[in-house]
Amino acid sequence: MSSQAPTQRITAPQIKARKGARPIVSLTAYHAAMAAVADCYCDFLLVGDSLGMVVYSMETTVGVTLELMVAHGKAVVKGSKKALVVVDMPFGTYEEGPEQAFRNAVHIMKETGCGALKLEGGSWLAPTVHFFVERGIPVMGHVGLTPQRIHTLGGFKIQGRERITAKTIETDALEIEAAGAFAILIEGVVENLAARLTRGLKVPTIGIGASGTCDGQILVMEDMLGLSKPVPKFVRKYAAMAEMIESAFKTYADDVKTRKFPGEMEMYR
Repeated sequence: MSSQAPTQRITAPQIKARKGARPIVSLTAYHAAMAAVADCYCDFLLVGDSLGMVVYSMETTVGVTLELMVAHGKAVVKGSKKALVVVDMPFGTYEEGPEQAFRNAVHIMKETGCGALKLEGGSWLAPTVHFFVERGIPVMGHVGLTPQRIHTLGGFKIQGRERITAKTIETDALEIEAAGAFAILIEGVVENLAARLTRGLKVPTIGIGASGTCDGQILVMEDMLGLSKPVPKFVRKYAAMAEMIESAFKTYADDVKTRKFPGEMEMYR
């Protein structure tokens, strides 16, 4: 019998306590195998609704369903051991009000075993965040460029360039924090706004396309591995996985064509 203690997952309160301390490392994850590899390097893994675009070639995240998030959330939780797993609530599952949102949130958490949920939105969402937190569901906020509202934003554009827009984003972040969010993801905003939000908020900020001034960073795993095309301009390409995979496929195809396989007896020795 092993005396080794099971690995303890990082919790939402532990992420919150990292404000202003060691930078928070995070990535998106959609599959058990990739989650298992990233797990020991990340403080949290986000099962983002970006999977609609990355995995299913959707034009936006709007078409992602609750069932898809649950299926991928289960996989990431099973594949990881240490990192906090945060699951996105998809478009249409929380906008009607706190009660509708809570029912869907409970379904996600029970089915996946995740440790927190992420919701996109500002001041209008604060009552729902408060409702969740009071009832035991940790919430990560998401302000700035909010992809679920891409049709009203007019595309994937940098936010906060105009003073009035920047002020709105700042108010959104402060109200989501006051409602009880343990961290706030800031996407696609100008650097000076990201820096101001990080200074002004008491909870950690997690940046994506928002400069290195935040308390932590997150990237879409496929982007940083060089699997996505095109890769957003702000993403550093840490590997050329598309080329490596293509080379492996070509070698495999060549082996099949030339029958370079072990014999039956050799395979099962």
